[in-house]
Formats: sequence, structure tokens, C-alpha cells
Amino acid sequence: MHSPATRSRTPCSPASPPARRRRVPAIVAVLLTVAAIAGCGAGPRDGAPGGRDRASKAARPAPPPVHAGFDYQIGGAYPPPEGVRVVSRDRGQSPASGHYNICYVNGFQAQPDALDRWQRHHPELVLHTRGGKPVMDTDWNEALLDTSTAARRKALARIVGRWIDGCAEKGFQAVELDNLDSYERSGGRLTEADNVAFAALLTRRAHRSGLAAGQKNAGELLARRTTMGFDFAVTEECGQYKECGQYAKAYGDRVLDVEYTAKGLAAACRTWGKRLSIVGRDLDVRPEGEDGYVHERC
Repeated sequence: MHSPATRSRTPCSPASPPARRRRVPAIVAVLLTVAAIAGCGAGPRDGAPGGRDRASKAARPAPPPVHAGFDYQIGGAYPPPEGVRVVSRDRGQSPASGHYNICYVNGFQAQPDALDRWQRHHPELVLHTRGGKPVMDTDWNEALLDTSTAARRKALARIVGRWIDGCAEKGFQAVELDNLDSYERSGGRLTEADNVAFAALLTRRAHRSGLAAGQKNAGELLARRTTMGFDFAVTEECGQYKECGQYAKAYGDRVLDVEYTAKGLAAACRTWGKRLSIVGRDLDVRPEGEDGYVHERC
């Protein structure tokens, strides 16, 4: 899903589903671009506020609790409602104190306002047509990142890895990596294997930073979850499309589901409400207080 105002905003280095998948349109130009660039190149520092001593993280990071109150705040942060234990926020935001926090990172596509910077500094890491044009996710006006070779995956992992490190520095406990299924929009230029290999690089980086890693959608890749290294899943509308069971089986009920319709929420709650973490949100995932804001739980 795409946060309307705050996704992974810019490459940190100068230098649909199928149709049923519901992702939030990129409505507003993002903030914090200058701050994001200024912070590039500095990884987590031992002893820094909110930092983590990665060398001491021998154990696998703890995934989110099962069947917990959940809120999806990637469209803007606000105080979590009563009963919420798990919160997902964009990497540009700060975690919610006293909660289990998941950091949203768009790892596989370039946000619209960031494409020019990618093209200036890392054009080889953007997927292009034979004619030299970026391959676009036309629904959301996002260029696909090029995961087609080991060298490009390694270079991309250095950039996205710094974003992941930033999540750890801020005090998040986990990261969710969006657009794992970008190969479906690549016109055959990318494969499942390309994105699986890139996902494995990102989850290893997350684990080294002390973060659990969440698979975002892409149910067709559940059989390869061990190779990818994910610890839990974040799904959109698994109740609406009767897909919750496959994620629950794969991740031992460590599934956080977002529903955007009353029908989908009712279906998810009826069948999975006693096992999974489920929230109903408005499609634009607006912050509390804005017109159209919706937050409902089973």
C-alpha cells in the first residue's frame, strides 16, 4: 500500500496485485526530503539516542505479538487508540511510545517525487525499457527499481539498508517492506527470483539492525518465505479476498491485516478475529481528526 504523504521518500545516496490489490494513491508531495538527504551516509551509531548495538543482537528479533490491537498509520501519525498494541508508521515518522512499532519502507519502487533523484544519481538502479524510459507502476506513477542482477541488488540494498538502519535508530521494532510484487508490473523484465533474492538482502539487514521483517502482501511468494527471511506478514484485505488463511498458516498467526471496506472487515473478523491482528481503515489511511478518518477493530 502506498501512504498518501509519507512513503520512503528519497534515495539516501546522491548519487498490484493483480488488480484486486488496494494501495493508497500518492496524493500529496512529501515532506522531509532535505532532512532525509542530510541524514544519508550515517548509519546507526552505538550509543546514539535510539540507536542499537547490532553486534549484540545474536537472537532473532521478536516479531509482533499475535492477536493484538493494531493500527495502520502510514498516512500520518497520531496517538494510538485505546487497546492498540501494534502500530505501523512511515519511516519518516517516530515510533509510538510504549507500543510495538513497525516501520514502513517502500523497498522495491521509487516514490514519484524521488524519481528525478534516482535518475540523476543512480540511473542504473532504475528499471528501464529498451528505449531508456523508466518502467512505471502506472497506477501509482512509481518507477520500479532494478533488482534483475546481483550487482544491482547489492547496490540497492546499500541504499534501502540505510533506511532500515534509520528505522532501528529511531526505536522501531520491525520493518515492513512494500512492493515485493513489483515484478508483476515489470513487463517480464523482473522475476519472482529477482525480488526474492533482494528481499533476502533486506531482511538480513533488518535482522542485523535488531528489527523483525514483515512480508507485505504477495501471497504467491509464501512458499519462499524461509528463503526471503521474513518473520511475519502485513496484508491488505485478506478478509475481503479470503486469503487470510494462507498467511496465517505460513506465519503461525503472526499476521496484521488492514481492511478498507465494511464487508472485508466483517469477513476478516468473523473468520479470523480471534487469531489475527485486524484493523479497518479508510483507504487513504488519514490521521485521526481528518475528514474521512476510519479506525475500526473486531
